[in-house]
Amino acid sequence: MFTGIVTAVGTVRSARPERNGGIELEIRAPYRGLELGESISVDGACLTVARKGRGWFGVRAIKTTVRRTRLGRLGPGHRVNLERALRVGDRLGGHLVQGHVDGLATVRSVTTRGDALLLDLAVPAPVARVSIPLGSITVNGVSLTINRIPKPGIIQVSLIPHTRRHTTLGELTPGDQVQVEGDVIGKYLGALSAPRATRERS
Repeated sequence: MFTGIVTAVGTVRSARPERNGGIELEIRAPYRGLELGESISVDGACLTVARKGRGWFGVRAIKTTVRRTRLGRLGPGHRVNLERALRVGDRLGGHLVQGHVDGLATVRSVTTRGDALLLDLAVPAPVARVSIPLGSITVNGVSLTINRIPKPGIIQVSLIPHTRRHTTLGELTPGDQVQVEGDVIGKYLGALSAPRATRERS
């Protein structure tokens, strides 16, 4: 479990695609005390530390993960948002994030309003269904508040200067794709209400 509060920006130092469709990544990061087997969020995808060394760690993403994320497109030099797993007693500064990417969203527009940077994102249908104004969404591992929903399937988020400085989101341009995870509470509510809605329709 994560909170969507990025604690470091790492840099991919190697990416090795596998014959079975997975990929192995080695990422430079400033973390100390990483343990083999611990979970870490890489641009919002929960991965397991499989190797480590001074100033770097290695993870592997299976074919299913590669299909629904942009991890397979990463190469040396790419910057990624990182967060270590939440510990019992830690502050929940963002929102509850599972690290289970729901799919890819496309940046439709990037505009400046005062000191904020507004991003309009075309999100997958499952994410759109659980998105509400002032609700939460995870974009490349960053916990954000939905500013508004300009039209169906489009959500707008606002990046404050701190977020732009300490994550990779300030580098986004129209056409870029990002990994998104819808609000987990919204998912559960949707799943619980679906049988009732089906009964009422029938």
